[in-house]
Amino acid sequence: MDLWPWLSAALLLLLLLVQLSRSAKFYAKISLYCALCLGVSTVASVICLLRHGGRTVENMRIISWFVRSFKYLYGLRFEVHGLEKLEADQPCVIISNHQSILDMMGLMETLPKRCVQIAKRELLFLGPVGLIMYLGGVFFINRQHSSTAVTVMAEVGDRMVRENLKVWIYPEGTRNSNGDLLPFKKGAFYLAIQAQVPIIPVVYSSFSSFYNPETKLFTSGTIKVEVLDAIPTSGLTVADVPRLMDTCHRDMRSTFFRVSKMPQENGASGGLQALPAQ
Repeated sequence: MDLWPWLSAALLLLLLLVQLSRSAKFYAKISLYCALCLGVSTVASVICLLRHGGRTVENMRIISWFVRSFKYLYGLRFEVHGLEKLEADQPCVIISNHQSILDMMGLMETLPKRCVQIAKRELLFLGPVGLIMYLGGVFFINRQHSSTAVTVMAEVGDRMVRENLKVWIYPEGTRNSNGDLLPFKKGAFYLAIQAQVPIIPVVYSSFSSFYNPETKLFTSGTIKVEVLDAIPTSGLTVADVPRLMDTCHRDMRSTFFRVSKMPQENGASGGLQALPAQ
């Protein structure tokens, strides 16, 4: 039995659904995104192994090159301001807001040299995606076991200073597309103070004008990215963590509303408050 006519008919039907149905178009684009992640991870893993022989932060440059090409398929543009602030040759903790699975494209668009991420341990088991993350030097944390997470963070603090690494963390702890920032978790701030390295906030504008899973919207669009000034932690102690965390949250939240051109709510205010050295 010749399957070609049936496959052709199925493909034509799929293309028709994508053109007529907003939901079909959304799921088709998401499916393509997942397929790209799997395919690129497989190819990039082979290249990383051939080029560097194993796990190293240098592999992130290879991964970044592949992922940055995704934006052309999806008609996305990035307008990045302050990128030079990430290029200082010193360890630091970079924090940014976390909106959706598309954040990976934004991350790779601004990723500086010698920068790794902290991710939940479950991602390690996503086949080629987990493998390429491992090869890129990503630190995996088991969020269900706080003692293990603390040990990993202590190791990260030692390595980032010893190996001159930048560490990228999403302090909200989970994806959030509600048009605001979630409260921050303390890990990134403990890490920065423990290592006595600066924190650099990075803010991405809201995706809601072109990407919304609830309404099945997924079109082309522009993401504005703003890198804020580095916040020093030299001389700070763990007692300063709540205030440091609140300062970063308020300034990032204010910036998020501004670059997203959204009205600021709940009395959010911008401006960094000085943190005393101790």
